[in-house]
Amino acid sequence: MARLKDFYVSDVAPAMMKKFGYKSVMQIPKLEKVVINVGAGEAKDNSKVIDAIMTDLAAITGQKPVVCRAKKSVANFKLREGMPIGVKVTLRAEKMYEFVDKLFNVAFPRVRDFRGINANSFDGKGNYSTGIKEQLIFPEIEYDKIDKVRGMDINFITTANTDEEAKELLTLLGAPFIK
Repeated sequence: MARLKDFYVSDVAPAMMKKFGYKSVMQIPKLEKVVINVGAGEAKDNSKVIDAIMTDLAAITGQKPVVCRAKKSVANFKLREGMPIGVKVTLRAEKMYEFVDKLFNVAFPRVRDFRGINANSFDGKGNYSTGIKEQLIFPEIEYDKIDKVRGMDINFITTANTDEEAKELLTLLGAPFIK
């Protein structure tokens, strides 16, 4: 469970200090939080969609998700203010490291024709975003129990100042970037 966090302290921190020449241990970038988001545009027609997504996300992350509601009414999308349009989970500390370990070592290898994740999805400030096309790659999700295959967005928020530092941090944590 705390395997990745112990690995961070013993292997990642010294490697980062050596590569970037940090003078203090406090300068080393850390993974601050991981945000998993599932957008559900079809939720405006069927209210059970949100419940299904919440059940899936709770099983994957081990934490209760939060429903995201529309901030504005948009007539073209038949959307009114306050309607549920998505679900998100913010993971920190132990649950975050547990999820990252599971994502990099269990879920990504289960993707068909997986060659790695895109190394160009950094935002310029040291945060990384990636998407998954189906929730079936997680071992907690049973194929027979899902109503529809849905994707999700996963955002890694770090304390790194540059994309290079963040990429090195995620690589040392086990992120399978395309070579």
